[in-house]
Amino acid sequence: MVAFLRLALRRVAMMPVMILGIALLVFVVLQFSPVDPAYNALGESASPEAREAFAEANGLNDPLPIRYVHFLGRLIHLDLGSTVPPSQPVADRITAAFPLTLQLTILGLIIAIVLAVAGGVLGAMYRDRWPDQLFRVLSMAGVAVPSFWLGVLLIQQFALNSQIFPTGGYTNIADSFGGWLRTMFLPAVSLAVPVAASLARLIRTAMVTELDRDYVRTAQGNGLPVFLVIRSVLRNALVTPLTVLGVKVGYLLSGAVVIEAIFDLPGMGKLILEGVTGGDIALVQGTVLTIAIAFLVVNVIVDLLYLLVNPRIRTV
Repeated sequence: MVAFLRLALRRVAMMPVMILGIALLVFVVLQFSPVDPAYNALGESASPEAREAFAEANGLNDPLPIRYVHFLGRLIHLDLGSTVPPSQPVADRITAAFPLTLQLTILGLIIAIVLAVAGGVLGAMYRDRWPDQLFRVLSMAGVAVPSFWLGVLLIQQFALNSQIFPTGGYTNIADSFGGWLRTMFLPAVSLAVPVAASLARLIRTAMVTELDRDYVRTAQGNGLPVFLVIRSVLRNALVTPLTVLGVKVGYLLSGAVVIEAIFDLPGMGKLILEGVTGGDIALVQGTVLTIAIAFLVVNVIVDLLYLLVNPRIRTV
């Protein structure tokens, strides 16, 4: 337990350093944007004198290191700036949009885990037989299919043709859980299928390795029920897929940007597209930074879960 706490504290202690690095990368990259924040805020008809006065008042003429220090100072106070007119705090826009992206990511992750575990266990139990062959074909197709293309197909089949689900829009979960699930199911499936296919292949491989171990043959020889054997094997087999789960959650977060645009969901993806098309650097900077930090936090959580399920590395 002491070793686990030491490793956990080491992971958490590294987070501020990594956040500083993320903030630096996002800040520097967006400084090379061709968009002029002054003209974007004042309008294209602004005079050069007005532009210069705005730049001086907002520190746009300061050297890059000084601007970065000021940016960090505002970031510590959760001040991400304001959007272009009509001016709104970027933090408020993110606060309103991020919960939807988080809901979509969590629902997509749940669907991906259920599909991956079911497919991986099925493939391992029927190794080299027709269910396993079918699993391999479907998993390869799932890995290859882009989530946005799958989203378009799902809209065509289940929204336009069958009219089971809406083509887009969002229903707040507090207003109607059923309505929320109907609006979120197709986007979540679009995100989940590529992740599920990739994880299922890892689970299948790990399960096959575990099924060949001596303890499994011993348990089967002693007449232990099959479901207990599978439960023990699955618990050991999930250690390897768990190491890549953080990256897969990051894929879900980043993929949500495109999926939200396809299904007209007012999440972080819509904010990023709004910022890019409107030349709103502050909005793009705030949303990208928020998603990057969320990705970092998820990876730290997955690392801690990995420490919990794999006692062997607690002594490292």
